[in-house]
Amino acid sequence: MEVLDLFCCQNSQCPDYGLRGRDNLRVAFRYGKSRHRMLACRTCQQRFSERKGTALFGSRLPHSRALAVFEHLQDGCGVRQTARLTGVDKDTVVRYALRAGAHARSAHDELVAFSPPDPGGTVR
Repeated sequence: MEVLDLFCCQNSQCPDYGLRGRDNLRVAFRYGKSRHRMLACRTCQQRFSERKGTALFGSRLPHSRALAVFEHLQDGCGVRQTARLTGVDKDTVVRYALRAGAHARSAHDELVAFSPPDPGGTVR
């Protein structure tokens, strides 16, 4: 039995949407060369990739190489240097950087929407 507590249903119409640890997910099948899991919600019967909602969704690079690209960019390496160090094309590095940036922006906006208001006012 695989632990799926970190995942939640991605169907916005499902009563279990966004709720983790509800034991409503199961592994429907595996796909791709790296055998990613296709998850299915027992509540709404919708299927989705385990990578949906992450910066790695739609990635064709192996997981370790995609993470290496992100790590080099995080460390401040340039596009060409990251491409040379990870063995991928510079256009791939740019595409992954844009993907990670868009994902970070949406994650930030979601977290800010749920943050409590600051009672102290502006910071000086």
